[in-house]
Amino acid sequence: MTTRTQKFKSNAEQAPPMFENKLLNRLSQTHIATPIVIFFVYATGLLWYTEVKTDIPTLIVVLVFLVGTLGFTFMEYAVHRWVYHPPHGASEAYRQATYKLHGMHHDYPKDKRRLAMPPLVAIALATSLLFVFELVLGQYAFSYLAGFVVGYALYLMVHYTVHIYAPPRNFLRALWVNHSIHHYSEDEVLFGVSQPLWDYVFGTLPRSARDKQMAREIHR
Repeated sequence: MTTRTQKFKSNAEQAPPMFENKLLNRLSQTHIATPIVIFFVYATGLLWYTEVKTDIPTLIVVLVFLVGTLGFTFMEYAVHRWVYHPPHGASEAYRQATYKLHGMHHDYPKDKRRLAMPPLVAIALATSLLFVFELVLGQYAFSYLAGFVVGYALYLMVHYTVHIYAPPRNFLRALWVNHSIHHYSEDEVLFGVSQPLWDYVFGTLPRSARDKQMAREIHR
């Protein structure tokens, strides 16, 4: 298990500046509602375009949309596990880069301004993915990307909620417990935030007896 400084800083509300340049630092912050609204609107536009500009049956559009949402959950897991958490032996430059991308969030998990990717960066990435998906999926790319970005918006809602609000007394409590284990106990497990599906698939469930017991208790 990797020891991180968040055990000592987890009560801090705001992270220090990410960049010395004030404009760049401001652009690295966002209110959580901004990207959520942007991507629901973005997805609506993609679905409208699919309906108006293609002859894909509505049922197929819905199915491709759902596959896109599932595709995002895998991307969420993969990036969190294999990009944001440097493997043993990673270069110092890589570790510094991932610290800005994710490590700072581990040190300051309650900083509301840094719980989402900056909207300009997220929109640029989504638009780049549209071209990639179109090369592979053709006219199905628009509904697939719509599901993908809705998956991202839902992830943001979950991620913000589990960090800012107390856990509910229902089945959703598992999301709070899982993410707390990842942040404060074992940061090499439970990489899924919006759902634990891929943690089951790839076997990245809690390892310590205490955390396994905690995870079992939420399903009783």
